[in-house]
Amino acid sequence: MSVAVLLLLELGLLETEGRRNRCFFNRTQEYCVCYNLSEETAGSIIQCLPATVVEFRGGDVEKYIAFPIRDLDPSSIETLGSLIIQKVIIANVLVPEVLLARVLRFFSYTHVQELAFESCIFQGTGNWSDMDGQSLPILSLSFHSVASTPLTGQEQAFSSLSTWLGTLEELAVTGSRITSLPCAIGRVFRALRSLDLAQNSLADGSLAPAFCQGDFPQLQELSLRHNKLRSYASVCKGVEPLQELRLLDLSHNELTAEPSSSCRWRASLRHLNLSSTGLEEVPTPLPPNLEVLDMSHNHLHAADISLSSLKKLFLNHNLLQAIPSIRNFPMLDTLHLDNNSITELLRDEVKLLGRLQDVAVADNPFSCSCSGAGGLQELAAMGHLGQSWPQDYRCHSPAQYQGWPVSQVPVSVLRCNRAAVVAPLCVILAVLVLAGA
Repeated sequence: MSVAVLLLLELGLLETEGRRNRCFFNRTQEYCVCYNLSEETAGSIIQCLPATVVEFRGGDVEKYIAFPIRDLDPSSIETLGSLIIQKVIIANVLVPEVLLARVLRFFSYTHVQELAFESCIFQGTGNWSDMDGQSLPILSLSFHSVASTPLTGQEQAFSSLSTWLGTLEELAVTGSRITSLPCAIGRVFRALRSLDLAQNSLADGSLAPAFCQGDFPQLQELSLRHNKLRSYASVCKGVEPLQELRLLDLSHNELTAEPSSSCRWRASLRHLNLSSTGLEEVPTPLPPNLEVLDMSHNHLHAADISLSSLKKLFLNHNLLQAIPSIRNFPMLDTLHLDNNSITELLRDEVKLLGRLQDVAVADNPFSCSCSGAGGLQELAAMGHLGQSWPQDYRCHSPAQYQGWPVSQVPVSVLRCNRAAVVAPLCVILAVLVLAGA
């Protein structure tokens, strides 16, 4: 058996009774999935040669720990180099780290740029010394719903992998019950631009140790959604060392906005997601150069925000009774206010909203008075209300229009602005009277 085939087998393509042990190729998607491939049925892997994504699902690799792994011969190197595979997914496998450490360097002969582990268990510790000074083409590494030994105490492993990890651009460790990150590891990821730590157990006290001074020097995007964060101010202080941070996702945490917070966000931050965080008021301070702010799915009764740089504001699914002052956002082009408690848009507000590119105020309890229905119809005529118009805009009051589509409410001049009709008639009558006299 060639070393190349052995490498594939050791990545989880091993026999399990009761399952079909073969590969299936979807030519349209260039996607190949292999179920529990064994040495005896490894021939079916030839179907994966035209694939750009290969998924290896299921298997027991422990019995291969004792297999000797030799250096690749020229023929195996040529075979691996000819593959067009860009992404490898390894799922539902128990992975002995000692085995992973021995075969990972073989990826240097491939063009694989993405490596993902899903629902895997990493067992034991590996000897990573063979990776000293070794570079890999993998730029994106992700772990979802995995279990392993704690990262603390694995400094030697990170040191041996530093040549490769120093070029990694994307890292995701999600749904894996992480409670903390050792301070030192952030300095290894010198080129990392995106870090996803969603669906873990990070708390307020976890951030300061995780993001030390000098850690993740190029990090631009950080996702902390679905964790156990509580304090808006603590998060602000915790991520302060990240000098290049541009996007921060804090959604689906139960945050509290402390009114006396003295924290100052990095000037680099442009996109802040505070959706589904249970906020009852807008937290302060907000990043000074923010361009996108998402505070949807909260309990806001008011949105007192003033940011001259803001371009997109999402306040849908709140308790707002009026739109925020558009004059505070000279750069704004997008405003979403769906599912609030807004009953009417004032004429001055309609004029200001008409300057935006994307406006959404669907599923509010609209009062279909002349001004209420007329303002929405005017915005729709400008093409600002998008695909949700007219089906998601219905009247809540008055009684005669309750349940009507706003688009069908009559707003003629004769009905809605009688003064505009009566005044000219009075003038005409007065002229006729004078002429008769």
